[in-house]
Amino acid sequence: MFSVSSVSRVNDSAIRQRIDLKTKPPGSLGSLETLAAQLAAITGTEKIKLQKPAMLVFAADHGIASEGVSIAPPQVTQQMVMNFIAGGAAVNCFCQVANMSLHVIDAGMLSAVDSRRVIDQRLGSGTANIAVSPAMSRETAEAGLQKGADVLRARYQEGSNVFAFGEMGIGNTSAASAVLAALLDLDTQETCGRGTGIDDAVFARKQQLLGQALTRHRSMDDASDAINILASLGGFEIVQMTGAMLAAAQAGAVIMVDGFIASVAALAAVHIAPESRDYMVFCHRSEEQAHQRILDALDATPLLDLGLRLGEGTGAALAYPLLLSAQSFYNCMASFDDAGVTPV
Repeated sequence: MFSVSSVSRVNDSAIRQRIDLKTKPPGSLGSLETLAAQLAAITGTEKIKLQKPAMLVFAADHGIASEGVSIAPPQVTQQMVMNFIAGGAAVNCFCQVANMSLHVIDAGMLSAVDSRRVIDQRLGSGTANIAVSPAMSRETAEAGLQKGADVLRARYQEGSNVFAFGEMGIGNTSAASAVLAALLDLDTQETCGRGTGIDDAVFARKQQLLGQALTRHRSMDDASDAINILASLGGFEIVQMTGAMLAAAQAGAVIMVDGFIASVAALAAVHIAPESRDYMVFCHRSEEQAHQRILDALDATPLLDLGLRLGEGTGAALAYPLLLSAQSFYNCMASFDDAGVTPV
């Protein structure tokens, strides 16, 4: 379904030389040099070209939320989507600062929002409760991957080549924790976190339910297949984010990965098409306990560590100015020869 080419390494030495010949000691810009090298490999060796950055926020509801595993009721998903389109959420504020367009996608909320500002890609009215049954059929998961790819390609056709990913969905840390456990063959005790801040009793209940979900899943045929994992344990927004990331990699675009849930989608994308990892920039380290597991599995060092645990794509929007800074020094900073400076 998704054929992704690796980023060419032919020009790696030329990119490294271009960075090292800037008027600075080699390596003195630290991680910004690593970021610039990655962006140059993706978008252009001579000039990094970041165009029309777009934030895609996928929203959906989860059957497991009916078990009370979150601090908020499922209705908050729809309420927050209305806040997004009204411009009142944190991600709106940060996208405005970053000059990043915001696109809200209904991947399958309990109730649709009647607004032309919400892209309708509904796979249903919330998933089933993963503690007792698969979240969705494999056919629905495959349709979700395609829908995610479609919305990405539409933005790419409009001229965007940088895509940030966010999500909204009460109960989605539960689904993401279960997907992570299945993808990395871990126990849910290792992947289950407190989301936006549940208390000890709810946390214990959440761990129990996710344990049930993982036991159910592992009894199925082809339990290690990434698409089967998404179908059995995931969410409509996680599936569509995965498809969108795969389409971005296919197009040779930059993928800005937000926090825990977006990173689970990124991990699923890499399981489906390993080459997609080359296009991913990991934007921040989430406070969710298992996020480090994903970063380790994907050999990723995030750009920011601000103690964030909100989601919505907020960390990705906050990180975008760092990409602009990497682009600026790579494209505009003088070389020693240009400036007539003796190399240090």
